[in-house]
Amino acid sequence: MRRVCLTLPTNRSCADTLRAVAEEAAYGARRFGVEVRLLVLDSSDATVLAEHRKAVASLPAVPGVTVHHFDEDEQRAFLRDVIARSGVTAPDRVLGLMLPDRVSYGACTNRAFLIAEALGCTSVHRRDSDSRYQCLDGEPVFPLHHELSTLGLRAADVAGLVSRSRLDPAYADRPVALVGGSFVGEMSVDVEEIRRLDPVVYEDVVGLSIPDGYPEIWRRNLIAESFRGAGTAAYTGDRTTLMSVSPMRVDMCNIAFDREVYGRVPLPPATDTIGSDYFLIHLVQHAGLPGVLHNRHIVNFHTRERRSESGFLTYQLRFAKFLLSAPHFNAVYAAMKEAGDALLDTEGHVRASAVAGFVRDGTGVDRSENAERLAVLDRSYRALGSRYTTAADVLASLREQLLDEARQDMEEFALLTEAWEALTRASRARSRPEPLHESARGTA
Repeated sequence: MRRVCLTLPTNRSCADTLRAVAEEAAYGARRFGVEVRLLVLDSSDATVLAEHRKAVASLPAVPGVTVHHFDEDEQRAFLRDVIARSGVTAPDRVLGLMLPDRVSYGACTNRAFLIAEALGCTSVHRRDSDSRYQCLDGEPVFPLHHELSTLGLRAADVAGLVSRSRLDPAYADRPVALVGGSFVGEMSVDVEEIRRLDPVVYEDVVGLSIPDGYPEIWRRNLIAESFRGAGTAAYTGDRTTLMSVSPMRVDMCNIAFDREVYGRVPLPPATDTIGSDYFLIHLVQHAGLPGVLHNRHIVNFHTRERRSESGFLTYQLRFAKFLLSAPHFNAVYAAMKEAGDALLDTEGHVRASAVAGFVRDGTGVDRSENAERLAVLDRSYRALGSRYTTAADVLASLREQLLDEARQDMEEFALLTEAWEALTRASRARSRPEPLHESARGTA
């Protein structure tokens, strides 16, 4: 029986979301006859962790669904075992990249990838703790429907299952490697505030994420589309497109990858950096692997902490690190785009060594480029005034550290990419149908 991993990484209270994702898992098992492993990776504090344990224990039993709820100690024990089995060099450093002591969007998903390998899953389907499902006629609209309908199938066979196809016919024999949608609702609260306070400053700041060389009209369109998801239109019926999926059209709270992708290349483990977990979407697009874009968009909302002053400063740091990572990633994306089909071997598998080489090359971006980016941020935030002046002061105090970390993050991504296939082989080798260890919580 096909086994898939529906994962919910979290570091905040989200019992309601947990129960909703469990409903999605039950839908997948019931509707498609698959075995769903619902994997909750919990980095919450003790009080919230206990709340989540209680929520998991209260889930009703559903045939075909098994819930695994791992706290960080249990995740660390799993990782130590896999790293030891893999024989990779610098095992302690690799462990630090897989489970850092700071927030890492890529690392938490990388842990889901490895555990999914150990569970014998063929795909990973990711959701986020600060999101909800849309409804139609009182029933939730689950993205898992399209993910299970098309992921892993040959594109030519999927063409008759979707609303339309915009895929190059040359890729018809390749399997669908990615299925995703976006979010509806509020855009990022802090970025939206910048846009509202001063549209010109907004263009200057967000424009730092756009690669050089774009015609001005394209650049403006990309800026206008950034951080906005799928807008605010409510779901009224399915629209699906077989295509080469752009990272601008999907969100990591609403995405599924085939193991042929994540089993070969990880996500960047950069800490405190938004957008760092989008790398595989770029890889799938540039390698010419088919995807399906759907409109079962997740409903975005912001927690109270996200709206607090401390949450504001935390986000500004993560946003700044995203902008500083852009020159490095843009260099890698340009190299992957030029490589095209050469990113795949003769059997159609992603060549991890080629990707690792591009990432290594991406560490060599001139430091002065990022120094200028920080200068633009400083001028822009001080022009906005108020709490943005405070953010500018914080970024200025961290200037040298931020410049160092931008390059270090790419070096660490290259290291992890070079070790990744050994890690996934070691994890897959211990694949078995029963729970990984006694932290698994039966069925839901």
